[in-house]
Amino acid sequence: MASHAHRRKTAMVTGGARGIGRAIVENLAQDHDVALCYNTSNADWAMDRVFALQGNLSEPDTAKILVSRTVEHFGRLDIVINNAGIVASSSLEEFDAAAYRAVFDVNTLAPHAILSAALPHLSAGAAIVNVSSVNAQLPPRGASLYGASKAALELWTKGAAKELGPRGIRVNAVSPGAIDIADASRPDDLKQAFVDMTALGRMGTPEDIAAAVRFLVGEDAAFITGEVLVVSGGYRL
Repeated sequence: MASHAHRRKTAMVTGGARGIGRAIVENLAQDHDVALCYNTSNADWAMDRVFALQGNLSEPDTAKILVSRTVEHFGRLDIVINNAGIVASSSLEEFDAAAYRAVFDVNTLAPHAILSAALPHLSAGAAIVNVSSVNAQLPPRGASLYGASKAALELWTKGAAKELGPRGIRVNAVSPGAIDIADASRPDDLKQAFVDMTALGRMGTPEDIAAAVRFLVGEDAAFITGEVLVVSGGYRL
């Protein structure tokens, strides 16, 4: 029993309290220890092996604190899921430096800060998965900086994979399409528009993304790194 517990890997999931992040936590917690990191939307977690941590990733010291508390609690760190993100409009007619900088701070710089803090604890076989968006390739009208922050995240994913490959650490991303999230409801007509643009004729679920994340962090993906796996049901084909 002790040896089995020792083999149990630890995953850290940012933005883990709701939506896609919550589904990832619920999926991985079946057979991993999970540090669930949240900012403002904590949920009550009655699951074993889930350790909730609060932190604002737009603040520079948060990444180090979250990583150190995770390692103190579980004794190891094997998997990092950078899911936390800010979706914000960015009108071309206006410029709000603080608001726009926050998008890049959380969507692009925080994953780098977390990886930097985590590296001393990661060994060969570790895996990082960044949650991007199809908007990295298909710029959203009125929110081009959000798309740009995700495009930067995808290029950073490839660069980190190139640098960490010799250490046996894999870095990949998932790129969700239109996902139906219960606590971020959209008008029915917008949902139908997404369905109409999706080859499989439905919106995705958070569980669809969680399943892709599980694949990328697992042994079946042991020779996959530097890739962006689009999980969109064929959105805008």
